[in-house]
Formats: sequence, structure tokens, C-alpha cells
Amino acid sequence: MDYREAYEKEQIKTADLACRVAELEEKCDELQFKLDRIKNNPLWKASKPARKLMHAGLRQVNRLKNCGGIRGIFAKLDYKKREKEAMRHYGTESFPTPERRREEEAEVFPNPVCISILVPLYNTPKEFLLQMIDSVKYQTYGKWELCLADGSDPQHSYVGEICRQYTKEDSRILYRKLDRNEGISGNTNQCLSLASGEYIGLFDHDDILHPEALYEYVKVINEQQADYIYCDETTFKGNNINHMLTMHFKPDYAPDNLRANNYICHFSVFKRSLLEGAELFRTKFDGSQDHDMILRLTDRAEHIVHVPRLLYYWRSHAGSVASDISAKSYAIDSARGAVADHLRQHGYTHFKITSTRAFETIFRIRYQIQGSPMISIVIANKDHETDLRRLITSVRERSTYDHYELVIVENNSETEEIFGYYGELLERPFEKGQKVQKNPDGTVTIVTYQGAFNYSAVNNLGVREASGNYILLLNNDTEVISVNWMEELLMYAQREDVGAVGAKLYYPDKTIQHAGVVIGLGAHRTAGHTHYKQARENLGYMGRLCYAQNVSAVTGACLLVRRELFEKAGGLEEEFAVSLNDVDFCLKLRQMGYLNVFTPFAELYHYESASRGLDDQGEKAQRYNRESEKFRKKWKDVLEKGDPYYNPNFSLDRSDYSVKV
Repeated sequence: MDYREAYEKEQIKTADLACRVAELEEKCDELQFKLDRIKNNPLWKASKPARKLMHAGLRQVNRLKNCGGIRGIFAKLDYKKREKEAMRHYGTESFPTPERRREEEAEVFPNPVCISILVPLYNTPKEFLLQMIDSVKYQTYGKWELCLADGSDPQHSYVGEICRQYTKEDSRILYRKLDRNEGISGNTNQCLSLASGEYIGLFDHDDILHPEALYEYVKVINEQQADYIYCDETTFKGNNINHMLTMHFKPDYAPDNLRANNYICHFSVFKRSLLEGAELFRTKFDGSQDHDMILRLTDRAEHIVHVPRLLYYWRSHAGSVASDISAKSYAIDSARGAVADHLRQHGYTHFKITSTRAFETIFRIRYQIQGSPMISIVIANKDHETDLRRLITSVRERSTYDHYELVIVENNSETEEIFGYYGELLERPFEKGQKVQKNPDGTVTIVTYQGAFNYSAVNNLGVREASGNYILLLNNDTEVISVNWMEELLMYAQREDVGAVGAKLYYPDKTIQHAGVVIGLGAHRTAGHTHYKQARENLGYMGRLCYAQNVSAVTGACLLVRRELFEKAGGLEEEFAVSLNDVDFCLKLRQMGYLNVFTPFAELYHYESASRGLDDQGEKAQRYNRESEKFRKKWKDVLEKGDPYYNPNFSLDRSDYSVKV
């Protein structure tokens, strides 16, 4: 074994140990928090009978905590009420009127493609089978074929009888009885052998399609040359699609989301040519064959289009994955294997895939850190010695990554306390007015910025004086929680397709301050943080607080980016002196073709606005309004299109993924 190989193996071990330490520290932190709640509760000193009542009370307190307190309980109840009200509009109420149906049936598309819908059958309950076939027959777009391959056993011979009757009534329905059941992959591949359409659609034997599903898909095929299409979906219970359990409103194509979670799922339709030289379903990934297929075909596709309408109804019943993943426990290993195969195809060799607390098939992916690059941590600062000391102490004492430098940009401080602390960092007296000062080993640089506060200009100056290949913008009012926070950010920033990477930030009460930025969100219709003020334990909308994902922007309070990209993007735009400069920077990176990533596994506290105050009154409010207007003007076209990683069905007035009512 050569030294290089040995070094790389040691790096992998070190990274894994750092991750394990971070996980254990997080668990300890959570346990300590709960223990403190018990010890500080006055009921603890009560009698033993009273303590039993106390435990019941604590369960309620814990429920309140998970919802963000009393206000959180009311917010959750309001969310549920709004969701229930919204559900009414996405079931049969959303079906086309007779007039609309006639219009869609009469529409002539320039490219009227045929869509072959593949449905593998196996002992399908009679009622489910009838509803599934009828939902295809009821489509407003008529150029389709339904390909049915039946692996049912002799005790379910009625499946074949029903299908043969349908084939007599409609020539677009094709049926084949298989000699033996070949599993979901084999049966679906048999369906494909019946298909003649230019596009292929994948449909489960117990689910239901919205009447306008094919019409909407053919529309985007004609308008956007879509070669892979998917839509929003819902799970429902029983035989009535109006009895919805959940509604899944999805983002547009997001490769990091897809690696961690098969959010695309239903209803996938793709151009047949994407399959050239490749299998549709691979039997070795049975149980997660669709995740494997989606990863492979979206890699090949040129125009992936998300139709933001709820067009697929996924039935939840005993034995279905929609009801319980444990009904198909092998699907967990298959999904992990599919993602691993995909990552290897993209050139990744050392990675780790583990299930998250959200769901067994929602994954945390750890990429190998390449080398040990220098990270320059750039911190803008004016006075606030306590905040800065807390931050730097936490960086030094809690970080497992040690190849970094601190670049503090001093901006018009006035207190002797901060100058004294600068002296401690430099290991010699701080000299006011001197532009650049370093400590003996060069790990701390203090740069003096003169002029009125401009967050963008201050950080741009710090970057110019930094020596690292990676720039980490960090607010002076943050504090490290995760010991491997830099590794978690760096593993994404090192990827050639990634621009900015952001962390999960909390207020001191452990409610969420930042978990990714959505453009257009909020009263100013500029940008806002999702899951705002939710509890740390919250799983997020469809588990989105539990895995790394693509976002339009991340906050500059903790943002890592390759230096070359920072410079290529022109740094932070100085016309945004205080607000929206981070969002503007991220949008520039996105415009250049890079992905921005939010990871929940790099965690810090953010004592937001402690150093500069709030922007909700007086001159600060006026300044924010001016900068908001500049932002809306500069990114007018982008804002009008909407955030691709959000969903137009969500309200822009709330940060909790509430559906428009």
C-alpha cells in the first residue's frame, strides 16, 4: 500500500469518526435539554403521586416544544385546518367540467404523441383494478395505450377475465397473461414489450390518475419538448380519492433531493428513446426499482419537466408502501443500493448512505472530503466582543476540521473590549488604523475596513485578504453546534456542480432561523426562510429538514463557496449594502449553472441581528424597502417564474409550506 492510499484511508476514517462524534453530541445535547426541563420543573419536588401527574404534563410540554410552544400548537392546528380545507379542491372537485372536457378532447396538438402506460398486475383486488383501468379510459387526451402484464396466481383468475373484457371494448388496452409471476420489475418489463408509444408512463395497479393527467403531460411535451415528466401526488385511503391522507407538492428537478429521497416517484412519463441500451427496471433493485430507474433516466434526460398539479392518487392500504415501508422492508436496502450505484456512476467512490429519522428511505449521504483544503472563515465585526469571542471559541473548541484561518474584518469599532480581544487573537497589541494584521502563525488575520457599514463591501475586502481556496462567510453572532460542521459544508462545496452551501441555523431557543431560502416568499415578495421558528426536532414538510437538498439560496450568515466561484460571480453585490446580498449572490451562482445546497447536518446557533439590530423600523426599515425594490427589479423575471425548489401551490405568505386555499 502506497502512502497516498494509506493517507486517503485515514482521511475516510477521520471523516467517519467526526460524523459519529457529531451524531453522539447531538443526541447528548437533546438528552441534556430534556433532563434540564425535568430538573427545573417545580413539580419535581412534589410527592411521588404528584410526580406521576407531572410525567403526563411533561408529555404535553414536549408536544408543545415540538410544535414551537403554545403559538406553535395554534400554528399547527391552523396548518391542519388550512390543509384540510385545501384538500377539497384537489380531489374530484378539480376534475374538468363537461365543457372543459370537451375542449381538451377536441384540442389538436402539433405533436400528438402516444403514451404507453405500463401496469404490472399481481392479484389485484377487483375494485382497485376496475378503478385503475377506468381512470385511464376517462382521460381527456385519447392517444394512449394501456399495457397490462398479469402475473396473478390461479386463485385470482378474475384479474384476467376483467382485463380481457376491457380489451374487447377498447383496442387501446393490451393484455398478456404471464406464465409465472416475475416480480414487479419483471412484470413491468413484460408490459414494455407490449408498448408501441413514443412515451412510456409507469402506473401502479392499485392507484388512480386524474382525468387531465395525460393532457397536461402532452401539453408540456409540445410546449417544452419535455422528455421526462412528473407531477404532484396524494395518498388516499379507501375507495374515495377525496379521503386524502397527505398531499405531496414537489419541487422541480433537484438532483440532491432525488439522491436523498425519491420525491419524483409518481406519475413518471418519459421519452422511450431514454431507454436505448438500458433496462427499464433492474430486478436487483426490486422494491426501489422506480428510484433506480428515475436516477438513471433523469441523468439522460435533457428536458425534465415538473407539472405542479396534483394528478396522481396513490392508494394507501394494508401491504402498500404508501401505508407502511415495513410492508416491503427489502425496499430500504434496494433504495440504498440504487443510490449507491448512481453515485458510483457519477465518479464517487467513498461515500456513506444512512437512513434518517424522517423515514428509512430518506437518506443522509456523506461524500469523501478531497484532500485538506484551506477554508478562510470571513467574519465582519463591529464591537460586540462577547459575540465574537463566543463564536471564535466555539469554532476553535468544537470543530474537527482544523485547516482553516480566521479573517476578521474590523469595521469602525469603538469599544476597548473589542480592541483588547483583537490583541488576544493577534498575540500582540492591536494597532488601530493598520490595514492588515496577522498573528504569528498566520491563522488569524484582522483587516480594517474604513467607511460606512456595507456588509457586501466588508466581506469582499475580507475575501481579498484571505488565502484559502474556500470562503466561509460567517456572522459574528453565530455559534457552532455540530463538531463536523465544516466537513458537512465542504463535502458539497467540493463538488464541481455546486455553488453555495448553507447550514441549519437556530435561535437560542432551538427553533429554526434558517433552513434554506425561497425567493418570492414573504411580505416584500423578495425572499424568505422556510420552516421559520419550527422546533429543532421537527421533520419538516415531507421530511425536508432531514436531508441535504437543492435550494435557490442560503443565508450569508453561514455560507461556504469555492473562492474561484466567489470571484467568478463578482463577489457580493455592494448595492445591497445590508440585505439580500446573499440571495443575490446565490442567484448569480444559479444563473451560472451551479446548484446551491442546504444541509441540515451542519448546525449552528444564530443570535440573529444581535450585532446590527432589526430591520423593522425607522431608517433601517426604509433601507430594507429600498434594497427590496432593487432586488425585485434586478430579478424580476426570476421572481415571476417562481422558486423552482418550492411549489406554486404553496402560499407565499407563510413559511410552513401551507397550501394556498
